[in-house]
Amino acid sequence: MIIAFDFDGTLADTYSCIEEAFRRALEKRYRWLPFKGFWAKVLTKIEMYFERPAFGRHKKKSEPPFFLRTKFMETWFEERAKLSKPLDDAPELLKRLKEEGHTVISFSAEDFIDGMKVKRLKAMGIYDLFDDVIVFGRDLTIDEAFKLVREKYGNEVFIWVDDKPWRFIGHGDENTEYVWYYFPSTARFIERNRERLALIPHLHVIRDLWSLLDMIERVKQERKELSHR
Repeated sequence: MIIAFDFDGTLADTYSCIEEAFRRALEKRYRWLPFKGFWAKVLTKIEMYFERPAFGRHKKKSEPPFFLRTKFMETWFEERAKLSKPLDDAPELLKRLKEEGHTVISFSAEDFIDGMKVKRLKAMGIYDLFDDVIVFGRDLTIDEAFKLVREKYGNEVFIWVDDKPWRFIGHGDENTEYVWYYFPSTARFIERNRERLALIPHLHVIRDLWSLLDMIERVKQERKELSHR
């Protein structure tokens, strides 16, 4: 199977440290600025605004506005990477999945800064645990990224793990199993729109990454039974 993981809020808690990362970035870039704690809170609210779901609208490429592609934001991402922590011993899970013969892919959206997602994967020490790293959003749409996976790895079952299930809507194919990793910081958005989940076929919900192993076995059994009907 092909197991594809989002990064932020799926393999790592990169959310609870957002405010502290802003405070540190302000200290480094704007030492003269008063009330840095206040401005860090304001910037955190703005960042979470950008995290809001776009249900079924992930069809195009997007270029972030110039004010997000600054040295300050680069410093913020770097500080955020230092403060981020793996979820559920994610590195060990990635190793386990590879040992079991699965193709393990990082499949996530680009950050505002070119190449920053790869830098953050390397900072957490998990970059080399992936068979491939595919980043969508700027150079590739989600559909183009998915097509690239199929071209590279064929039509076997694609298990897509993400804490943002709105990305699933309208993407994938009949051999895709969608896994919503329930991460509180982003789950609150879908809780207000749970009816949208009905738009996602083959949807599984997990609250611990290791339960993915049991889910994979269930999918294998279900597909085996279907093939014998």
